[in-house]
Amino acid sequence: MKHLLSKNLLTEEKVMFYRENGFVQIDNVLNLEEISELRTYLDEVMDENNGLSIQTDTKGGAYYKVLNQRVNTWRDHAGMARYVSHPRLASIALQLSGVSGVRLFHDHALLKMPGDSKPTPWHQDFPYWPLNKETSKKTLSIWIALDDVDENNGCMMFLPKSHEVGQLKPINLVDPEDIFEYTKSSSIPDKTPVIVRMKAGSCTVHSGLTFHHAHANKTNKPRRALVIIYMPDGTTYNNKPHVITDPLNLAKDEKLQHGIFPLLAFR
Repeated sequence: MKHLLSKNLLTEEKVMFYRENGFVQIDNVLNLEEISELRTYLDEVMDENNGLSIQTDTKGGAYYKVLNQRVNTWRDHAGMARYVSHPRLASIALQLSGVSGVRLFHDHALLKMPGDSKPTPWHQDFPYWPLNKETSKKTLSIWIALDDVDENNGCMMFLPKSHEVGQLKPINLVDPEDIFEYTKSSSIPDKTPVIVRMKAGSCTVHSGLTFHHAHANKTNKPRRALVIIYMPDGTTYNNKPHVITDPLNLAKDEKLQHGIFPLLAFR
């Protein structure tokens, strides 16, 4: 079935802004009750040790200082699954991408921990994913703030129109390279980043090719966010190693579909 949004949530102006700049901010995508509920679910799933979700690093590790990250939380917690597959969010992804259907690639809980927190360096998302390039411009991530975010606790920054550069190499997030070294010959019109401060319950949406960065967390509390990654229906596997696809024994160029990559919205 089709899922429609209220005009107040995703206006035509926001759709056009996203397609021109590669990102957009949408306020109040969750209400206060939903924020409280999702915080509880996220806190519960982050305590899961024996499930199907994947913890990418342990406390004290170099990557943990950048991000305390758990991938595919929906596979361990029905409450997380309800939000990861939420038709309101999937409809946003469908309308912004402009495709005929969107599938879940994966979700991840992203916590910037207090203490020895490190910034998330400038990078693109798509180069890390085992997806063929044909769909690179139509993949996107919805980044939902579960705490108020600003420069003090790890809010996001985006570089407008950087999605037009195309796919670059993946950046090492622990020992970062300067992504702008790879764009010296590119025609990014303005390299002034946009800082996105948000209240809890608001979100950003960004293309898999858009340059983005997150500040370190200088506060004494974790900064919590849920990210949902969507891909166009028909996206195929490029045979690169990845924690999601490695156990699935997929053939090169096989479509990513079935239960682990559900179709969440379509026209």
